[in-house]
Amino acid sequence: MLKFKKKLILASQSPRRKHLLETIGLSFEIIPAEIDEVFQSTEPDIIVKDLAYKKAVSIEEQISDEAIIISADTIVVLDNEILNKPIDENNAFEMLSKLSNRFHEVYTGITIINKSENVSSYIIDYEVTKVKFRQLDSDEIWDYIKSGSPMDKAGAYGIQDDFGSVFVEKIEGCFYNVVGLPLQLVYKHLKQIENEN
Repeated sequence: MLKFKKKLILASQSPRRKHLLETIGLSFEIIPAEIDEVFQSTEPDIIVKDLAYKKAVSIEEQISDEAIIISADTIVVLDNEILNKPIDENNAFEMLSKLSNRFHEVYTGITIINKSENVSSYIIDYEVTKVKFRQLDSDEIWDYIKSGSPMDKAGAYGIQDDFGSVFVEKIEGCFYNVVGLPLQLVYKHLKQIENEN
């Protein structure tokens, strides 16, 4: 189990990220980061690293105490097109139809800031996972959309505790990355911080 003298802060209100950190026994405070999610780059790894960094720094600037801040940003990419959260039900249908019977990539960028009185250290990293959807039919896509679940998720689907899980045929890489937080990567970096303190 990881143990820290400093308080841990998760810069996200995602229930999925909260649950994943709890599964590895961490106690933490949640302070959602409010940033404009705009980006100049077209490279998915740069985009998610940049947005995760901005989220973590926005919390770092708000607090005066020493702390370890964890932030993340996830995007879904199909043929170099970024599939964000759907803007409406028709957009969700369009996204899920595009994903049907295809491979796509899920990128999650993470930033961990070890905020100290003297100098803070920054860890910036990312994970990518390939996901293959089976062939979907229109009725099941609309049934899923009518549940409301896809509307707050990148790529218009969830893989954990969600009907979207039955759309996924295979995964190459970290499952938890698709949920929204590459858990082993986060743990590895937190372990490094624990060993340094």
